[in-house]
This record gives sequence, structure tokens and C-alpha cells, in this order.
Amino acid sequence: MRGTVQRRLGWWFGLAILVCSCPAFAQSTEPTGAESKPDTQSNKSADSQPPKPKAFLDIYGFAQLDAGYDFKQVDPDWFDVVRPVKLPSKKDEFGADGNTYFSVRQTRFGAKSEVPTSLGTLKTLFEFELFGTGANAGQTTFRLRHAYGELGPFGAGQTWSPFMDIDVFPNSVEYWGPNGMVFFRNVQFRWMPIQGESRVTLALERPGASADQGVYRDRIELENVRPHFPAPDVSGEARLGRKWGYVEAAGIVRRIKWVDTGTGQFNLSGAVWGWGMNFSSNLKTYKKDVLKLQLVYGRGIQNYMNDAPEDVGPKPNPGNPVTPVTGVALPVLGIVAFYDHYWNDRFSSTIGYSREDIDNSESQANNAFRSGQYAVTNLLYYPVKDVMVGGEFQWGYRRNFRDGWSVPDYRIQFSFKYNFSFRIGGS
Repeated sequence: MRGTVQRRLGWWFGLAILVCSCPAFAQSTEPTGAESKPDTQSNKSADSQPPKPKAFLDIYGFAQLDAGYDFKQVDPDWFDVVRPVKLPSKKDEFGADGNTYFSVRQTRFGAKSEVPTSLGTLKTLFEFELFGTGANAGQTTFRLRHAYGELGPFGAGQTWSPFMDIDVFPNSVEYWGPNGMVFFRNVQFRWMPIQGESRVTLALERPGASADQGVYRDRIELENVRPHFPAPDVSGEARLGRKWGYVEAAGIVRRIKWVDTGTGQFNLSGAVWGWGMNFSSNLKTYKKDVLKLQLVYGRGIQNYMNDAPEDVGPKPNPGNPVTPVTGVALPVLGIVAFYDHYWNDRFSSTIGYSREDIDNSESQANNAFRSGQYAVTNLLYYPVKDVMVGGEFQWGYRRNFRDGWSVPDYRIQFSFKYNFSFRIGGS
């Protein structure tokens, strides 16, 4: 019995030695430390590759209070901004001079994202503020700013028109900004074959325009005239970016038509071409200081200007009994020149001037807007990150077409701005 057990133990012991001496078994039982030892060659290859971008969502915005005193008067719907077009066109048109105002209408909320895809980075932007315009002028209400997305070189939605250059806007607290600046967010489809500091953009934009009926505004024959836009506006920009700043050229072409739907003896239908060229630049001067410049000229592009009246004006059409009155695309010239100076990390100032001139048509009213000027200077203080307080002196000026009327506006404004931001995802 004992011999049988000894023989069996010897057999199992020999088998164990044989199995343990097997190379495959020896490899599988290598200590854990050897398994986790890095492969120098494979890691070196992996480290040479740039990290893949990760998707992220940024939620951002700010709350802002503007409080000031207007030494003159302005259209009550535009009580908290300087718009030369909205200054009175005659004495005491909007009541007495001297008004105090408070506003939170600049307050803003937005969300933007980037998501890597096989076709490039998908970017989206959604942003609104509380500054009512149009039918909501003068109100504190939701107003869409951006609803836009792009994938690779293609973009669609509402965002800045390629005809404008948002980088020209100065570091000021007055909301509306330089009156002679091209400033328009529009619904569009765009192609961006070159992107980056130097870029090229082409777009098809939603058409739209307004007309001044002038001295004919009370004529019943104009009641049946309706706007007609058979084609989109075509715009584009080309920017050359360098260490010293950039230079940019932009252009636009548009077709503006109107149709007489009446059945009387007159046919007041007509059409004009609108076009414009916009040249702009940011020049870096000293440390973080920037000189911001723009020059724009065109006809029938008032819809794209920051503060301008109608695109089309009336003029007589002698010798044509069927169409005795027609329209003309009004020429406009705009200039912007501002300097942003940073005293240190806590203080900054801006000073600058803007102007806009309209070449009125002969049948516009005597008190039609002809020329406007705009200027601001300020001192802003940043006590901590994401907080700004500051004061600003603002000036505006309006001159009418041919009745001799002109009027200035003076304001002092104090603003308090509190930023917030939060990122979800990303690296």
C-alpha cells in the first residue's frame, strides 16, 4: 500500500517538474511587474503622434448693467445707445433734454461646441441677448444673435456676414457701436476654402432692403408697391493675417427689386443693383494695444451698415408717364478709427471716431438723414478675473438732408459686467 502511494506521488511530482519546465508555462507565469514594464519602442512611436481632439461644450455669457445720463434726447426706443439716425430730426421731437437711464439689455447667454468627425470638426454656436429691436425695439426681451453650424469648409445658419469685420469693434461699453461700421448678422450659407489667421470666405445671404418714399410717401399710388427679392445677396472676404495684425478686403453684390401690384394707369415696378467694398485692419502697436481701422463705400448697402436709413431713395423719372417715379440705390460712405490701449492688467482705455455719409436722392424729404458722427472714450477697470467696471463718455451727431438741421448728443455711461463660463468635455 505504502509503495503504491510512493510510486503515485513520484509520478505526479515528475509530471509537475516537466510542466513547469515548459517554455509556454514559464512565460505565462512571469511576475506581474514584468507584464507592466513599458515597451520603449512602441511608446516612443505613440508619443510622437499628437493627441486626438476631444468633443467639448462651452456655456458662457455675462450679466451687464448700464447706467447713464443723456444730456440731450433720442428716440425713446433707443434710450440706452448712441445712434445718430435715431437723434431728433427737428427741435424737441422726443421731448425735453436730459434723461437718466438704466439697462440690462446687453446681458448675453451662449453655448458653443466642437465635435471631431471623419469629415472634420463639427462646430455649432447658439447665442442670444436681451436687446429688443424691430417690433420689440425698446424692450428687454430675448433676441437671437447666432444660430450657426459648420463642418469643415462649409457653414450654415445665422452669424456674422462675411461683408463685415467684427474685429473692428472697439473695446467700449456703448452697445450699438460705431455708426460707420459694417455690422450685420445674417442667415447664410458659406464656403470657407481657406481657414485660419489668413482666410477666404464666400457666402449666399438672405436678401432684404428698405426704401424711403420721400416726398411721395402720402401718394396713394405707392400703396401697392411691394419689395421683391428673387436672388440671394452674394458676399465674400479675404484676410491676410500676420504677426503685426491683418488686412482684409470684403465685397457684396445684391439685387433689389420692387413690384407694383396695382391695376391703375401707373406701373411703378423697378429694380437696382446694390454693391459695396469694405477694407479693414487691426494693427498691433505696443504690447497689447491695437489700432482698428475700416473704410467702406457702396450703393444700396445701408441694410448692412451699423446705423443707416433706407437702401433705396425716390427720384423723378421725367418723360415716362407710366413710371413717373423710380428708385435709386443710395451711395454711402463709412469710416472707423479706434485705438484700444491697455495701461496694465487692470486698466484699459479706448478712444476713437466713426462717420457715415449718405448721398441723398433729390426726392427725399428735407429732414431725411444725411450724415452722422460717433465718438467714445473710456476708462475700464478689471478688479478680478471676469469682472469689469468702467465709465465712458459718448458723443453723437446728426445732420439732415437740406433743411439746415443738425443736433449733437452727449452721454456719460457707467457699466458693470460679470462674465461666466463653463466647459463640459475637452482635454
